[in-house]
Amino acid sequence: MKKIITITVVFLGLFFASSCENELDLNSQTDIETEQYWKTESDAQTGVNSIYAMFYKDGLWARWIYFRLDLTSDEGYSVSPWTELADWTRFNYINYNFWEGNNVTWRDTYKAVFRCNQVLANVPNIPFQNEDDKKKILAQAKFFRALHYYYAAILWENIPLVLEPSTPADLPQQRNVTEVWAQVEKDLNEAYADLPRDWAGDQTGRPDKGAAKAFLAKVYMQQHKWTEAKAALEYLISGDGAKYSLVSNYRDNFTDINENNNESVFEIQFGDQRKGGTGEDPNAAVSSNRAQFFAPRSIGWSDGQARFWLINAFKEEQNKDGNLDIRLRWTLYYPDLLADFGDKTYGKDWEWNNDEAWFRKGSRDYYRNNEDYYSQVNYRLIRYADVLLRYAEVLNELGNTAAAYQYVDLVRARVNMNTLAVAHPEIGNDHDKFLERLKMERVLELAGESVRWEDLKRWGDLDTQASVDKIALRDPDFKNFTVGKNQRLPIPQVDVDNNPNLDQHPEY
Repeated sequence: MKKIITITVVFLGLFFASSCENELDLNSQTDIETEQYWKTESDAQTGVNSIYAMFYKDGLWARWIYFRLDLTSDEGYSVSPWTELADWTRFNYINYNFWEGNNVTWRDTYKAVFRCNQVLANVPNIPFQNEDDKKKILAQAKFFRALHYYYAAILWENIPLVLEPSTPADLPQQRNVTEVWAQVEKDLNEAYADLPRDWAGDQTGRPDKGAAKAFLAKVYMQQHKWTEAKAALEYLISGDGAKYSLVSNYRDNFTDINENNNESVFEIQFGDQRKGGTGEDPNAAVSSNRAQFFAPRSIGWSDGQARFWLINAFKEEQNKDGNLDIRLRWTLYYPDLLADFGDKTYGKDWEWNNDEAWFRKGSRDYYRNNEDYYSQVNYRLIRYADVLLRYAEVLNELGNTAAAYQYVDLVRARVNMNTLAVAHPEIGNDHDKFLERLKMERVLELAGESVRWEDLKRWGDLDTQASVDKIALRDPDFKNFTVGKNQRLPIPQVDVDNNPNLDQHPEY
């Protein structure tokens, strides 16, 4: 499938390379000092393109962030023989400088922020023939700065808030997470104002107004700002941005066959046309390593797998025809996949361990029987089904439970499930019962899509020993969870030691 990836790599010293359609074109050039750059519209476009390249770095969406968002949650875990790696999915944080578990994601997050800050600091001084083009470039930088700070706040909470291009000598101040949320809101609102509702086809993959509103809804919801979240979501559901719909085939959200479809609000563009690493070399990959690390033994590295309770959750309710929920088929590999749906795991016969399951979403088993480091399957950070379920949650929190049902029903109808009222009449208009059911609806629709950790935090399920004990019944790793501590990661100790303005979280 033809895929457009227009990305540029930039170093701290401002090494730039040109970009082209359909593949990452990184031509070796001489380093350029900052004062020599940022002169032309082309410089500005190249600069903003460099921000997109951060999606392909080890610490972020190429590899390690999934360990934090998926495997640390109750949906996944690790039995990797690399003990320290597995320990960082089960709250055994001994070495706060563990690279793969902590430092690399911290480093790449702030590298991404640095690239955003370069654009925001320098592009306003560049003359443009069309000021709207300049506004779009600045809006993209604000969107991505907000995106990276959003996930940093989810993971570490109280962090430095760097808003200008940094230098190695800088000692940024630590900020409370509420200040981080406020900056994310500000960036997203300003980005929304200048992003287009739609991009031309040759600009597929850039954030638009809908993506900005969707991320605004996420940050509002994490703060329980339900009224603000409702307004943001309504832009996508019934407002000027109501261009989204659920694709008929649920699986189209997880392969490279039907990417950037009507359900996609924002997705990372991956490709397999480069076979290099994740550094700054001319052959740097633009692919995802997730499938390689999460695939079953003999197929991938098997460092991350799914909890078996997910299979049981899918099987608690049949569809209108008395069959299994089809989402189970495309979400997980598990021992009865062949018996239930006629699918072999990666086309092979398996000797399964007891209660064994693996994530299927984003895998490439549909045309090959192995994985590697170069998966071209785009990663959908936000899709419309998530938006609908979030809107139902917001309405319930605002006391309008009765109105919330229809948005859950839209998601269920796509996979031929009965309406929520028919399937679960005991809920009625009870807020707590509706929320408990909605928690399960989000699992059935979104399992393995890197939203569960933020969901658990938003719902307060990590805030009390009683709620954590309930999670531990389905995920024994939570027996290691310390309330008031493990809801956030320790800050890399090397940064704490080198920056007198940065304090380690006191519970660590």
